[in-house]
Amino acid sequence: MSGAHWSVILAGGVGSRFWPLSTPSRPKQLLPLVNDQSLLENTLARLAPLTPPERTLILTNASLADAISAALPSVPRENIIAEPRPAGTAAALAYAASVIERRTGADAVMLCVHADWSIGNPEAFRATLSRAADVATKTQALVTVGIVPSRPDPGFGYIEPGEPLDATSTEGARRVARFVEKPSRERAAVMCQDGYLWNSGIFVWRVGDFLGEVRALTPEVAPALHELSGGPNDIADFFGAVQSISVDVGVLERSAKIVVLPGDFGWDDVGTWASLHRVRTGDADGNVVYGPAYARHATNNVVHAEGNTVVLYGVSDLVVVTRDGLTLVTTIDKSADLKTLVESLPNDLTSAS
Repeated sequence: MSGAHWSVILAGGVGSRFWPLSTPSRPKQLLPLVNDQSLLENTLARLAPLTPPERTLILTNASLADAISAALPSVPRENIIAEPRPAGTAAALAYAASVIERRTGADAVMLCVHADWSIGNPEAFRATLSRAADVATKTQALVTVGIVPSRPDPGFGYIEPGEPLDATSTEGARRVARFVEKPSRERAAVMCQDGYLWNSGIFVWRVGDFLGEVRALTPEVAPALHELSGGPNDIADFFGAVQSISVDVGVLERSAKIVVLPGDFGWDDVGTWASLHRVRTGDADGNVVYGPAYARHATNNVVHAEGNTVVLYGVSDLVVVTRDGLTLVTTIDKSADLKTLVESLPNDLTSAS
């Protein structure tokens, strides 16, 4: 890659599907779920060969900014953008783009990723981002990286690739024919056979091109952009004025400048306890274990033990999490519904640090 490139990491939210390990004061992105580093530390290290910490912005909730700053001392404090309220990814990325444009210029390329992913092949990941940056620079398109599916997963959105770009753009990029919301498992299987890609949420574009599309197509955000002056009250005024909308709905689905580049680098969304089966190495019986735990005649379980020893005997497909005197036991299937469980429990139980 040449020229000014920035990384933008979306790191908001608590990750309630990882309760009781993840809480408002100890959110998912600051937990060591894939290896001994936190998800956010993994993300920063993965991007470091492409963009240094001084050209990395982290977008997060106001309540998490200090904790993230303490966890990532190499990132300048002014690069941790504390959103005063949740306002959707369109507003968050537009604000980040405006910061980059003010610091470096409209031709700067921003690489947008989330903090809660596992990447099996970081070198291939970086190579794909570099190709996407080249496409964005050559064509002034907004590039999204679509993941080559490894399974017909109904939990993801999908992208239908359209016509290839002309020969001067190459790199395998195609125009986006359409975006598809989370399908049924049966429909997902058909789409995988037909060459659809997972909608990963990886975006690469020049900040001027992206802001131009926001101003033209996203009335939920555009008026607030016009008021930015670079002053100390910008962030409060901006997020106070925007309407919440995702970048997919507010920009990508409305734009004719979207192209998709296939990516195949072991991407996985670390979204539930069940996902740890895919991103961590289990024992011979398929048990994924963190901390002191023993599994006998037990298969396909996920265990996270802090402060207590867990013993499993003759059980399968369970999630067992223990920390600070609290123990959760559920099934692999039901672990996807933990957000519903957390909402039904007393606040003093779910907000404990």
